[in-house]
Amino acid sequence: MRSSRIFSASTAVLMGALTTAPAWSQSDISSYALDTEVRLTTDLRSRGISDSLNGPSAKLALQWAHESGISALAEINSVSKRQFTGGSGLAMLLGLGYRWGDPEGWHYGLGLAAELFPGAGVEAPHSLHPDTFEPQGFRRTRFNSTLAALEVGWGNLDARVINVLSRDYRGISTGTVCGSLLALRVDPTAGLECYGRGDRSARGTWLLDLSYKVSINATTTLVAHVGHQQVRNFREANVTDYSLAVKHQRWGAEWTAEWISPPDQGPRALPGGRRRAPAYDRQQPRGADSGVQVLGPC
Repeated sequence: MRSSRIFSASTAVLMGALTTAPAWSQSDISSYALDTEVRLTTDLRSRGISDSLNGPSAKLALQWAHESGISALAEINSVSKRQFTGGSGLAMLLGLGYRWGDPEGWHYGLGLAAELFPGAGVEAPHSLHPDTFEPQGFRRTRFNSTLAALEVGWGNLDARVINVLSRDYRGISTGTVCGSLLALRVDPTAGLECYGRGDRSARGTWLLDLSYKVSINATTTLVAHVGHQQVRNFREANVTDYSLAVKHQRWGAEWTAEWISPPDQGPRALPGGRRRAPAYDRQQPRGADSGVQVLGPC
């Protein structure tokens, strides 16, 4: 798979206080800041994979931050209805977090987040009949996820570790992963082995991110990123991604050009995607173009 180049533009409006510590210490300035962001992008990527099915996407985000370090985030993105079967075409992210430390030295963050895809879900078999191997135990898997995050950084270097608290993670379950492997591969061995592990959940999945920012000049920043998704009980969905972005401030907006590598394995190793769907479902739940990225206040 070839790599992708993504272009986006966003504009932010800051309401309330300035976010610098000296400004917050003045009595005539509010103790909080509310940041509103509107972003248009040629492709919405999550861990190197398109949530918008290689099409354009729009985002509206509100982030509230208090001088104490407490912050909250509400975000809405447009996504593909084919990627998130049965959904409304929207993804929502709600988060609450706490940050402390020195932005130019060691700094830390903790947070909780919920990623929601209203209406999206897949009916899939979670087991096979022991004699006939026919699919059974159909159950609906939703794409909604809840997560906990820890962030540690030093200067322009930031590391983030995220753990999945919910049973299912963005549509990954025994039914969707094992069912896809069995229904769409010519060799059924991988699917049978997957079902042989039993009906398991993706709770406990780890998401790792490392990024570094380099200031080119007063208006341009270079951002390098590497991420890894280690899905518990479903190694077929593990994935590593890389990206390199140039961000530039111009005409009151931030313009971004980003190169993103295709994932080295993981969801792309699963069959299906836009090619065809399992016999038990009208559409592939999360095929060759699925992944996750959590953006939160933590």
